[in-house]
Amino acid sequence: MAGDKITYQSSGVDINAGYEVVRRIKKIIGPKQADGVIGGIGSFGGLFAVPEGYRQPVLVAGCDGVGTKLVIAEQSGQLDTIGIDLVAMSVNDIAAMGAKPLFFLDYLAVGKLDPNRAESLISGVVAGCQEAGCVLLGGETAEMPGVYSPEGFDLAGFAVGIVEKDQIISGTDIMAGDILIGLSSSGLHSNGFSLARKICFEENQWTLNQRLPGFDQPLADVLLTPTRIYVNIVLQLLGQVKIKGIAHITGGGLPENVGRILPSDLQARIDTSLWPKPAIFTLLQGAGGIEVTEMYHAFNMGIGLVLVIAPDQAEQTLALLAKLGEKAYQIGQITQGQGGVVLE
Repeated sequence: MAGDKITYQSSGVDINAGYEVVRRIKKIIGPKQADGVIGGIGSFGGLFAVPEGYRQPVLVAGCDGVGTKLVIAEQSGQLDTIGIDLVAMSVNDIAAMGAKPLFFLDYLAVGKLDPNRAESLISGVVAGCQEAGCVLLGGETAEMPGVYSPEGFDLAGFAVGIVEKDQIISGTDIMAGDILIGLSSSGLHSNGFSLARKICFEENQWTLNQRLPGFDQPLADVLLTPTRIYVNIVLQLLGQVKIKGIAHITGGGLPENVGRILPSDLQARIDTSLWPKPAIFTLLQGAGGIEVTEMYHAFNMGIGLVLVIAPDQAEQTLALLAKLGEKAYQIGQITQGQGGVVLE
């Protein structure tokens, strides 16, 4: 109305809600800080001391989001696990280089800042950091009316880890005869959701609270199953076996991500019959009439991480993984050739 005083809040930005979110984040994290943290949440920058004991420390950084899985979280109102996905996507990437995650930064952008919703989102980030053995060092919460709907939001995450220079896993010493070991995924993880949403809600008009045949959870719960965090598994293996290469299976599936770590004169031959496929993939393929090759390009198909191991260490690696409670499978082999990844 003409004559009313215009304020920042009247334009759609509530500064006090932002302060409340910071207060809640501090409460979630608690007073005890991880080793290396200097200060706490709320400063202009996060401070972290590089751990002692490294001869030639190299910092490894990763940045990622969770794609349109956010839409499922928003529509279902289930916001407490999407932060785990956010952490997983970045820490798994840097663990694939052999790095131990040190700290994590998050970026949350919303149309209207609701401290309760923000707390649910950040609680998932904190849970993911705890599982990955790193600390939430800081971040940004941005209220952006006009860019996002009142219920809309976006997330981005940034992880920094550390590795000895001579222990970086680069894939350069992969050779013909090496073995591929696949670690099981928990389902879709955080990729392929644009296709999954099209199949579920456009082609079949399923609802988020619907229980489909063969599933004991509502569809929303199945789709929102958090991405697995493989950091601790990788770090425990590194002290016992030589890992030549690691591929985190994200967008592009097995063909693209395994291909990224191969020397140009080698190819990976993967036998897709060697591991069980989670039911969600069978459901989506059948309901959408999706070609098999397209499924493997869009989804992880039950394998979230792939290790490349020398053949004389494959049996030991599988035994160690079994001892750690990991479902792992020998899924293929490295051969000569320039075909990238061949699915058989």
